[in-house]
Amino acid sequence: VYNTPFDRLIWDVGHQAYPHKILTGRRDKIGTIRQKGGLHPFPWRGESEYDVLSVGHSSTSISAGIGVAIAAAKEDKQRRAVCVIGDGAITAGMAFEAMNHAGDIKPDLLVVLNDNEMSISENVGALNNHLAQLLSGKLYSTLREGGKKVFSGVPPIKELLKRTEEHIKGMVVPGTLFEELGFNYIGPVDGHDVLGLVSTLKNMRDLKGPQFLHIMTKKGRGYEPAEKDPITFHAVPKFDHTSGVLPKSSGGLPSYSKIFGDWLCETAAKDSKLMAITPAMREGSGMVEFSKKFPDQYFDVAIAEQHAVTFAAGLAIGDYKPVVAIYSTFLQRAYDQVIHDVAIQKLPVLFAIDRAGIVGADGQTHQGAFDLSFLRCIPDMVVMTPSDENECRQMLHTGYHYSDGPCAVRYPRGSGTGATLEPLASLPIGKGVVKRQGEKIAILNFGTLLPEAAAVADKLNATLVDMRFVKPLDTALILQLAGEHDALVTLEENAIMGGAGSGVNEVLMAHRRAVPVLNIGLPDYFIPQGTQEEIRADLGLDAAGIEAKIRDWLA
Repeated sequence: VYNTPFDRLIWDVGHQAYPHKILTGRRDKIGTIRQKGGLHPFPWRGESEYDVLSVGHSSTSISAGIGVAIAAAKEDKQRRAVCVIGDGAITAGMAFEAMNHAGDIKPDLLVVLNDNEMSISENVGALNNHLAQLLSGKLYSTLREGGKKVFSGVPPIKELLKRTEEHIKGMVVPGTLFEELGFNYIGPVDGHDVLGLVSTLKNMRDLKGPQFLHIMTKKGRGYEPAEKDPITFHAVPKFDHTSGVLPKSSGGLPSYSKIFGDWLCETAAKDSKLMAITPAMREGSGMVEFSKKFPDQYFDVAIAEQHAVTFAAGLAIGDYKPVVAIYSTFLQRAYDQVIHDVAIQKLPVLFAIDRAGIVGADGQTHQGAFDLSFLRCIPDMVVMTPSDENECRQMLHTGYHYSDGPCAVRYPRGSGTGATLEPLASLPIGKGVVKRQGEKIAILNFGTLLPEAAAVADKLNATLVDMRFVKPLDTALILQLAGEHDALVTLEENAIMGGAGSGVNEVLMAHRRAVPVLNIGLPDYFIPQGTQEEIRADLGLDAAGIEAKIRDWLA
C-alpha cells in the first residue's frame, strides 16, 4: 500500500515493530534483539532506513508524523506519513496535543490506532468493515468534499449535512472525539482481516488532511497463552514457546520493586492516608498486591506522568500522603511538574523511583542515568540512594514521614543483596555512614554499588562510606574525609555530569579544600542495550573495573 522507506511509517513506542523489523531486512538478526550488539528493542534510526523515528517512550509518533508531513509538503514531495499508535499510548496528553494541532493545520497524515483493548465482536467486524470501505472510498470522499464547497455559502444546509453525516457514523462509529479534533475518522475495523484492511488503506492513502483509522485487534492473537494472559505476555524474556511457560526469576532474593510493594502494603495497613499512584506501570513497579488489597488507595492514571505528579500535588494539598511510583526514565517526562507543582510549594510527595541506573536490555531510551542530576538541583528536594533492600525500606519510610517537602528514593532494577529487613525507622536526614575505616583513600558510595565498592576498599585499604543522601549531602562528613585522606573517590550509577560526585566536588570547592577527587559513574553518552552485568563490566562499574579506574588515576 505504501512505498517505504520513501513513505514514512512511524511506530509509537515500538512494541509493535518486531514484524516490521523482520519485513525490512532484519529477519536473520531478529534472534539478537535486546542483546548486546544485537538489534535494538525498538525502532532505531541508526539501524535501518525504514526506522523513521527512534523510540522507546510512548505517544511521540503523531507529533513526529505531523513534522514529517509538513516537511514533505514544504518540499513538494508526494510522500505519505503514517503513524501507528496503540490504545495505551494514545491516552497520553502528548498524543492529544498533537491531534489538536493536526486538526488546526491539517497535514496529509494517517494515524492508525491499534486497539487491542478487547476482542472483536461480530457487529464491529461486519458492519464497520463495510462502512469503513464505504466512507474511505473515492466516491464518498469526492461527494463529501464537493458538497462542502457547494453548500459553503449556505450555512444551514452545510450544518444539516454535517449533522446527518455525524449521525450516520455515530450509529456504529465511536469516533466523535477524533472528528471534533479535526480528523476524518474511519472504523473501527477488524485488524485481523488483512485483505479488508489493505482495501481500506488503499482508499485512505490519497485522502487529503488528517485521517484516523481505528482498527481492532486481539492482543496475542494466534498464540493461545498470550491470548489468555495478555498482561503477563506483554513483555517477556526468552522462553519455550511450545510450552508457553515463562521462566521464573532466578534466586530467592526479592526484587527492589517487590520490596517497595511490600512496604506500600505494610504502610497502608496502618495509614489510610497513603495514596499510591502509578502511570500504567502496576506490574513493573510491584504494585499488583497493593492494588488488590487497597483499591481505594490505588490510582493507575495511565500513561500520564505529568498528570500523575500534579495529581499527587493535589492529594498532598488535601492532607493525604501521595506516593508516586515511577521509573527513572519516565520521571523525565514530568520534570516541570516536579518543580512547579510539588517542589516550589514544598508539598510532601514521595517519589519511589524504580529502574534507576543501568536497566539493561531496553537500551538507550530506558537507562535511568539522569535522575540524580536533574533532582539534586531542585531546592528543598531530599534525594536518597539506598545501598540494599533494608536501607530502601528505611528510606521509603523516612521519605513518607518527611513533611517539609518532597522526597525521592531511587533504586535499581533487579534483586537485593539478601540484607536482613529491620523494623521501619526514620533515618537522620543528610547523614552518611562509615562502613570501613582505611587509609589515604576514601570511597564515597551512593547506591547499590556498595558491595563492589567494599571489595575494592578491602584491596586498597580504603575508607568506605555509604553516603545514603545525595541531597542534602553530609557536608561535615565530606570535609572530615577530605582532611583525613589524600584523595577521595565518588561512586554512583548515574551520569557523572551533575550527579552525586559533582555535588561532592561543589562542597569541596565551596570550602576551599584542594583534595583530589575521582568521580566514577556513567559516561557522557547514551548507553546501549545489554545485560546489566555486561554493561557494568563495559563501563568499569564492576569491582575489577572500579579498582582499575582508581589505580590508573593514582598512578
